[in-house]
Amino acid sequence: MKNQVSSGQAGIIKESPRIVSRRNFISSCGCCAACAALAPATLLSSCTSAGSKKGKMKIKVIYSLHSTVQNQPDWPNTGFDFAPPMEKINNALTKNFRDIQFIPILATGPEDAGNIVLQDKTDPVDGYIVYQMNCWNRVIQTIAKTGKPVLYADFQFGGSGGFLVYTSAFLRENTTNIGFVASSDINDLLSSVKCFRKNPNEGFALAVADVRRKLTPAPGNVQVNKDDLKTLSAEECIYRLGKSRILAVRDQNAGVAEPLAGIPIEFIPFSEVNEAWSHADKDESRSVAERWQKNAQSVINVPFTTLETSAAMYLGMKKVLADHGANAITINCLGGFYGGHIHAYPCLGFHELNNEGLVGGCECDINSASTMLAFSTLTNGRPGYISDPVIDTSKRQIIYAHCVASNKVFGPAGPANPFTIMTHSEDRQGASVRSMLPVNFLTTSMQINQERKEILLHQAVAVGNDPDDRACRTKLCAEPKGDIEKLFTMWDKWGWHRVTFYGDLKEPVTAFASAIGFKVVEEA
Repeated sequence: MKNQVSSGQAGIIKESPRIVSRRNFISSCGCCAACAALAPATLLSSCTSAGSKKGKMKIKVIYSLHSTVQNQPDWPNTGFDFAPPMEKINNALTKNFRDIQFIPILATGPEDAGNIVLQDKTDPVDGYIVYQMNCWNRVIQTIAKTGKPVLYADFQFGGSGGFLVYTSAFLRENTTNIGFVASSDINDLLSSVKCFRKNPNEGFALAVADVRRKLTPAPGNVQVNKDDLKTLSAEECIYRLGKSRILAVRDQNAGVAEPLAGIPIEFIPFSEVNEAWSHADKDESRSVAERWQKNAQSVINVPFTTLETSAAMYLGMKKVLADHGANAITINCLGGFYGGHIHAYPCLGFHELNNEGLVGGCECDINSASTMLAFSTLTNGRPGYISDPVIDTSKRQIIYAHCVASNKVFGPAGPANPFTIMTHSEDRQGASVRSMLPVNFLTTSMQINQERKEILLHQAVAVGNDPDDRACRTKLCAEPKGDIEKLFTMWDKWGWHRVTFYGDLKEPVTAFASAIGFKVVEEA
């Protein structure tokens, strides 16, 4: 999603000993468009209650987001009201740090961030807390360049994608004034705020990292169930991949791309998929929809007509695959749907394809689709689960979140786990699945990069499913094996997506990588 940068002037909240009206409050913020969107009591009380005693440390709290009430599809979801969580954060800060004045403000992107820094030159602050509330708003980059201590925090299931990508870039650059918090426990944030008192500038990142490590639980003694995974030899897998084909639906253009990890890639236009959808047999579509409705634990806010159009998309994709002799398809689903090029989300169709041993991949992410196909082939049909991960140090977990997931993680002939049919999370439209994936099994998450000839890999034990309504519907919680701190370091080079398989794939993937001249990079 593109960031929406306010054209208004972003200002600061001036110190004032009096309680101000909402109109005066906005005026004191320089009439910025972001602050004008605030609910009447969202930030006022926490701002004024901090007081303005001379000599008090001043920390500006910048919320990086589109608007107080989200008006576009993005994490957490359209219509999400950020006012209550911002109020909770502000109240916790002022309650626990009476010796610090916190100055809350919104910023939508670089322009707002630049205006904040400019005004802080005449009314200086001692440091910043930047909360990534939506994923890709670029505010932290400008604030980081001030050289002042900055505590960068993830609003989980809201800003996690940008937070992980931007944090890993800071770590790669060894940015010493940026400390970060990735925790669902607000006490971890409060413990990190204490570092402002003791560690100016260059020592700040190390001080916050020390706090984070101390608060992260030690690895648990998690039960791991037996998994009778059987894999192909690297040579047989390579042979089968050479006979495979991925269809990539990015726009209205067609053509052939260079193979990825030995897999042929063909681009086809939206129009071909849409035509196949429109000609899908109505009776067969209804039958598939009825089966989905029967097999799901429940269907929430999705009318039967939407199930029918989703089933028609599934049947249309099957036809397109057959026409091209392909066994994998990945579609720019949101671009196609919002652009009017396709008229049903492919989420349920992807779910069904993955259950059948084929590949349905999200967002026309060819690297992820190739990862799904390569290791589904290697594991005799186990589906890959493409996801947008979130890291929560307070639980020592990585949470794999997406609106497409199989419910047959051990392959087409394996047992099925429960699933619920719901709307696509970001925009509350269409139909997707919340799959309650099995726990107490080892998983292996990967991503292929053709350009660098590398395969990224980490492993984790599945421990639960998070039902949080924010962000994508399926959220598999897992405890990573290895160093969770290292798990923060690769996102800027590899992007946000990972593809998770059930089973211990480390040795067979290493053998496969060696056979095709690739290197395995372990990220934990």
